[in-house]
Amino acid sequence: MNLKKEKLLLFATASLATLLVLLQQSTAVDRFVTNARETSGKSSGFASADSFQAWARQMFGHDEELRSKARAYIQEEARKRYVAPINAKIDRVWKAVPGYNGLEVDLEKSLDAAQAQGYPDPPPLVYREIPPQTGLDQLGPHPVYKGNPGKPLVAFMINVAWGDEYLPQMLATLEKEGIRATFFLDGMWLSKNVAMAKTIAEKGHELGNHAYSHKNMSTLSRAQNETEIVKTEKLLKEQVGVSGGLFAPPSGDYNQTTVDVAHSLGLRTILWTLDTVDWKKPPADSIVRKIAARVEPGTLILMHPTASSRDALDGMIRSIRSKGLQLGTVSEVLSPQRIPEVESPTQ
Repeated sequence: MNLKKEKLLLFATASLATLLVLLQQSTAVDRFVTNARETSGKSSGFASADSFQAWARQMFGHDEELRSKARAYIQEEARKRYVAPINAKIDRVWKAVPGYNGLEVDLEKSLDAAQAQGYPDPPPLVYREIPPQTGLDQLGPHPVYKGNPGKPLVAFMINVAWGDEYLPQMLATLEKEGIRATFFLDGMWLSKNVAMAKTIAEKGHELGNHAYSHKNMSTLSRAQNETEIVKTEKLLKEQVGVSGGLFAPPSGDYNQTTVDVAHSLGLRTILWTLDTVDWKKPPADSIVRKIAARVEPGTLILMHPTASSRDALDGMIRSIRSKGLQLGTVSEVLSPQRIPEVESPTQ
């Protein structure tokens, strides 16, 4: 091998060794130099081990300087972009209101990402969520009427106690728009419409408990409350294979006994924020106007499988999205998890 080729090979060897160390994020320069000295007589490509040591220290020093600058930038941005978590609370009007995760910059992961990208200017920021100190589960047995007002997510809660003629079209609209809703099923209806219930579940929607025979729960004894809820819960589990952990009392009628019984069975009692009142057969455009005027972050929208809601569904979805809100299930609205696509700070 001629001298020129040998020098090129030696230089490539030294460069590769340095690159490997940098990729390993090592700051142990002395250990790297010691190892290099051991092979310097064979393949260092430098005039002496001392010159190689000086070169290596310069390279690592540059890396540390870039990391220091990146750290200072990330720390400053972290102070600006911090969002405090919001605790769940009991509201005089809305009863139990879910908490909402905060948001902060993860310093170490941001530094690692910056190094992996060669320390771009500005460095990337990696976020992590901060859970609140008080969550919904810590509030005890209370009904929920809405999600956290800081979370830009809305849910359709569809109570099903009669008929199925409008469900296929409603499901088709939800599927076309990529939306998952929550369907609360009456037990008597479910016992006669297991195939439809399975179809709803297979399409990715959430299923909840709507008691068994559509009685006013506040007029029932504790044992009767339990019977109504348990019979439907058994059908959901055995016939459909699901249990959403949610209970919507028929007609919105309940008392504390109802809430306590549902809680003892592992179910959260859910009411609504906005009612389409579709059972009165209003024109679809009036439902759309009502939703457009009143919907806000955390809204739970009540409807039923009726012609009015079927015809209003497209318009409701458009009006909700026009306000920068997304649509999900009731459980997603109640979750403290953030909606990063909408609200994570941009760089």
